Amino acid sequence: MSIAKTASEITLPPTNNGCRTVFEFLCQRFPKIGEAVWRERMAAGKVHWHQGELISERTPFLPSRRVCYYREVTAEPVIPFAHRILYQDDLILIADKPHFLPVTPGGDYVNECLLARLKRDTGLVDLVPVHRLDRDTAGLVLFSLNPKSRPGYYQLFVNGSIQKQYQAVARLTPQLQQAALPQRWQIDNRIEKATPGFINRIAEGEPNARSSIELTERSGELGLFQLQPHTGKTHQLRLHMLSLGVPILYDRYYPELLPKQAPNFSQPLQLLAKQLSFTDPTNGEARHFESGFELQERPA
Repeated sequence: MSIAKTASEITLPPTNNGCRTVFEFLCQRFPKIGEAVWRERMAAGKVHWHQGELISERTPFLPSRRVCYYREVTAEPVIPFAHRILYQDDLILIADKPHFLPVTPGGDYVNECLLARLKRDTGLVDLVPVHRLDRDTAGLVLFSLNPKSRPGYYQLFVNGSIQKQYQAVARLTPQLQQAALPQRWQIDNRIEKATPGFINRIAEGEPNARSSIELTERSGELGLFQLQPHTGKTHQLRLHMLSLGVPILYDRYYPELLPKQAPNFSQPLQLLAKQLSFTDPTNGEARHFESGFELQERPA
């Protein structure tokens, strides 16, 4: 049994939706966990308010308060790839995340995540990721170290004021194997939840997802793509590449959801968050960061 050394957090909604206690809310919010598990966690002191006060089965629901809880898994996978800290000051930290490592605890992962690793590295307790990368994606993640300046960094993503550049490798269609380079696309469509709920799909309706995609290099059947998302929908780039007929190499979700299995470390998803650029909201300084990782299947 692996027990999280770092708490997971959830903020209670402004209204209780019929939940009189925190216990009722957690059971409703996480139905797959089960009431017995939440009772055991509370009895063991593994659920508390952000300020540290323990939460019991009878603790009343308090709107908009942060709840911390410690997860456990029977057997946690170990990711044999190192992360890197590229930059750190008093306000932010830029980390370079390897493939397969989740940013925060979830699923089978409690201690083997980027957040827990960085807290161990730095000793910083109030370290918060400002955005997320899929576990399968490698590259840059921005963390906030200071609660007072944190809202300004969140707004960079909310307002689309941050420039993100990704790289991807995909197997080319016969037409793209012969086409002149570069090839460019502007993708503008609608992404919605699918079944099961952790994947998405492209749907009819008003567009809510935009990306710029460019094929810049190729070698044989493989091509290197530069991708710039202008919105932040889950799996947006994976779905937009699929819509072009060139799903990202080693994608286990799209076009076909493959059965769950142990990570195949020899075949990481060929998607990399390569660059982050933004104007720092605290001092107006231009910031630019670039990942030190390279895609293993990148065309020669």
